[in-house]
Amino acid sequence: MRKEERYKRVLDHFREQMPHVTTELEFGSVFQLLVAVILSAQCTDKRINQVTPALFRRYPDARTMAEAEEEEVLEYIRSVSYPNAKAAHLVKMARALMEKHNGEVPSDMNALLDLPGVGRKTANVIRSVAFGKSALAVDTHVYRVAHRLGLVSKQENTPYKVEQALIRHIPEEDVPDAHHWLLLHGRYVCTSRKPNCEKCELEKLCPKLIEGSKLE
Repeated sequence: MRKEERYKRVLDHFREQMPHVTTELEFGSVFQLLVAVILSAQCTDKRINQVTPALFRRYPDARTMAEAEEEEVLEYIRSVSYPNAKAAHLVKMARALMEKHNGEVPSDMNALLDLPGVGRKTANVIRSVAFGKSALAVDTHVYRVAHRLGLVSKQENTPYKVEQALIRHIPEEDVPDAHHWLLLHGRYVCTSRKPNCEKCELEKLCPKLIEGSKLE
């Protein structure tokens, strides 16, 4: 099957099955989304959604979090992965927002990447979910599913290379949704250790390129 046809069939499936999708993280502002995405690194959205209500009540915006000490924020996020590092990132990120952006989260990629604790994946989530830009974040789920479905080649073996390959083939208007389509498919169907192929509606066209599909 030609790559163009593979993309068309995969995208048509997701457009029909998941026409309206967004992040499963819960938030009330762009700042809170940024906090939640930083916390979600190597941690489940379910766990983050258990932690953030109390955190956001205490620190609803950049100003309040910028005034906090790392040890204070740590008390709210002890149950997430790498809590000490993330507490430090959150406080430093909030202070940078206050110093450089009047407490507002920027939409520019370089400005986002300049914030402590923000990498390309996090920046793309913010640009896509919060600002509606044509940005595609590649996490472990997106990376895995893109490889297994044959949407990218073995040579596209970094998150950035996968991102660029997907962007080249996915229509611009579908890019914000495509992140969530691939992520949710990876989270609930094409799982890391034992993919649920018998439940997958893409099974007939899937080449099952399992080897090398996991992000190391």
